[in-house]
Amino acid sequence: MIKEIKFTDKALKQINNLLSKKDKGTFFRIAIKGGGCSGFQYEFTIDDTKADDDLKYENIIIDKTSADLLKGSEVDYVSELIGSQFKITNPQSKSSCGCGVSFSL
Repeated sequence: MIKEIKFTDKALKQINNLLSKKDKGTFFRIAIKGGGCSGFQYEFTIDDTKADDDLKYENIIIDKTSADLLKGSEVDYVSELIGSQFKITNPQSKSSCGCGVSFSL
């Protein structure tokens, strides 16, 4: 179970919409990877493999290290003039780049 991470209704609806177009048994994976102009970036993928140490909430999986870095965060799905995207508000993030894709801790 993924604790201390909030998912908005819009995010859950979009995740379910994306997974409805995939094979049964697929998951929406959220991960934090090194990279981007600020040091870390969020990664959203569709995955059909769940590792033993992955944490699960409904049809969402997050590896334990990423879940620790996401503690207290809110995952939302927003529509803006430049397009629609998943947006994470992470209280552990000290700064982010101008495009909002990468961040530092």
